[in-house]
Amino acid sequence: MFYNVLKAKDLVDLEDQKFNRQVLMESESGELSAIALKKEEIIDTHTSTCDAAVLVLEGEIEIHFDAEKFTVEKGEILMFKRDTQHNVFAKKDSKFLLIKI
Repeated sequence: MFYNVLKAKDLVDLEDQKFNRQVLMESESGELSAIALKKEEIIDTHTSTCDAAVLVLEGEIEIHFDAEKFTVEKGEILMFKRDTQHNVFAKKDSKFLLIKI
């Protein structure tokens, strides 16, 4: 077991990139990643292989599922089930945690 205190705002940065992902922890059953996405950038449509939650640390993103879309802002969490096809659009420069279980 290990202990580590991290500052959420410092987990991942964009610098000159449009997208950046840092895996913080992973195991056979799940993963915790910090993701940064530049305003108006899209993470293309993909299917989740795990149940997941997205916690927005900074900014605002839209997550599109088939005909539905959800806007998730700083401090908000969106949870969804595995095998769910979706994409992510950044309405602002954004940072968020992706928790897969």
